[in-house]
Amino acid sequence: MSFALQPARAAGAALPATPEEWRVRVDLAAAYRLAALQGWDDLIYTHLSATVPGEPGHFLINPFGFAFDEIRASDLVKINGRGEVVGESRHPVNVTGFALHAAVHAARADAHCVMHLHNTAGVAVSAQAGGLLPLSQHAMRFHGRLGYHDYEGLAFTPAEGSRLTVSLGGHPAMLLRNHGTLTVGRTVAEAYVLMATLIKACEIQIGAQAGGAVVAVPEPVASRTSAQLHDDGAVEGELEWPALLRKLDRIDAGYRD
Repeated sequence: MSFALQPARAAGAALPATPEEWRVRVDLAAAYRLAALQGWDDLIYTHLSATVPGEPGHFLINPFGFAFDEIRASDLVKINGRGEVVGESRHPVNVTGFALHAAVHAARADAHCVMHLHNTAGVAVSAQAGGLLPLSQHAMRFHGRLGYHDYEGLAFTPAEGSRLTVSLGGHPAMLLRNHGTLTVGRTVAEAYVLMATLIKACEIQIGAQAGGAVVAVPEPVASRTSAQLHDDGAVEGELEWPALLRKLDRIDAGYRD
């Protein structure tokens, strides 16, 4: 959770969205709606951001004050790396909240989408000394591929941004200790599916621990399974995303507006 800061003045005249930008807008709005359906939202807090195709240094983010389940493609605000609005927008953005995203986008060329959530299971596992344990196939997706960053307080400084990106390294996901979850993706779909897998792994862990003593997968098996899940290097979400959009369309296609 972070506090609202009004955006700086518009950094230039708005141009009509290109077809490529509009596709990203639709995907990002869908990710917000899907996150709300799963109960991953936290009132109006946390953010999902995506780069604007063909516009280096420009990003799309939710207007601050909107619930995840009401965000439409046209509501997303275009900003630069300093959180300043690009073009005209009638909506404010949470510049403080974007600072974490800005650091990750700047450090990782492959981070076209950054998702950060305060989901309950993710925060719970992040607060455990052992972090995510190899208790499920979902967890083994991240075995040896999950960063951890210690909690430093509400204020997010450039210095912490540097430390956070070192903690993330080249991993696809991270647990922010006592805070939440973070995933990065080459597409919105990939970041979303990674987040869904990470949250599922955390939910399974909390559920298993509540039932008593747990049985962890041995290290050699966990490492082999993790490698098997990464062998082809495919962009995750390519198969799942169309099905998720069809599900959302059946419920409410308003995110496409």
